[in-house]
Amino acid sequence: MLDIFIKFLLSFSILFIMLNIAGLLTWVERKQSAVMQDRIGANRASIFGFRLFGLFHPLADALKMLSKEDFIPEGANKFLFNIAPFLSVVFALVGFAAIPFGDRLILGDRVIELQAANINVALLYIFAMMSMGIYGVVLAGFSSNNNYAFLGGMRGAAQMIAYEITMGVAIMGVVMVYGTVDLQQLVRGQGAYLFNGWLPKWGVFVQPLAFLLFLTAATAETKRIPFDLPEGESEIIGYFIEYSGMKFGMFFMADLIETILVSALMTTLFLGGWQVPYLSPSGFHFPWGGVILLPHLAVASLGILSFFIKLSFFIWLLMAIRWTLPRFRYDQLMHLGWKILLPTSLVNIAVTAYVILLV
Repeated sequence: MLDIFIKFLLSFSILFIMLNIAGLLTWVERKQSAVMQDRIGANRASIFGFRLFGLFHPLADALKMLSKEDFIPEGANKFLFNIAPFLSVVFALVGFAAIPFGDRLILGDRVIELQAANINVALLYIFAMMSMGIYGVVLAGFSSNNNYAFLGGMRGAAQMIAYEITMGVAIMGVVMVYGTVDLQQLVRGQGAYLFNGWLPKWGVFVQPLAFLLFLTAATAETKRIPFDLPEGESEIIGYFIEYSGMKFGMFFMADLIETILVSALMTTLFLGGWQVPYLSPSGFHFPWGGVILLPHLAVASLGILSFFIKLSFFIWLLMAIRWTLPRFRYDQLMHLGWKILLPTSLVNIAVTAYVILLV
């Protein structure tokens, strides 16, 4: 019974943290774009005269969306129209259940894995949940009784399928190197070292091409510039064009949650997850012979902090890409996915297999 309660508490904590990070990203995106464009950014919302760097804007946005009219267009399929935004958010959120954000925590005689769903096929589970998110996009476009929304939905389905295939093929090299699809074991495998202990055996060092392929495909998976063809913000053809109020807010939130999810995946697969260089369960052990012993709780806390620092770096990177590159044309988008990224990822698998056989 206690184990069930611990898992429930862990799941609730992850859900609470990720939803709040997604809400905070609405502020981060405004402020980061303002810094890149040499302007102040959002700073108008205030409470009793305090603006707090614009941090009240996410609260104002939530109140605005909750109070707006819930509009359903004439001729729309009401059931599918209403359920589509929920599907997008739910399938984006449940993927976090298999992300290990820390090493095991030992409290007395109880061992707690800092992973809500400790399953041995965690990577396959996450990809399955991410692929189910396509239904929210397709159903939103189909059920709206709007040709532009339908076009956006079809664009979204084609794009997400194309780039999810590349994502899946790109990580096969990582799976071959570490020999597992269990994300917790994969992170522990990145705790080894190369070059006589001077370089961590992180995925970005042993699979640099796979990292670039995965980063590109993951950016497309979030449906944000330069891959925002399903939404087409400047063309008014987005799959959620007929949505208003909180249903629109849920689609917007789903994109930010997916940004966090792919950032967490890149952290786990390529930057060692919660691993800290030279940090073992007993403390720091440096290759030149120095040792710093630490209590178990401090080691576990440093691992969790390391994971969220790396996660923040990838979120910043995706935001910077979003405000730097121009949008692809649709034919360029499909050409990049099918004719460049996918063949390159297949070549990466072949080269990785050859190197593994030699070594």
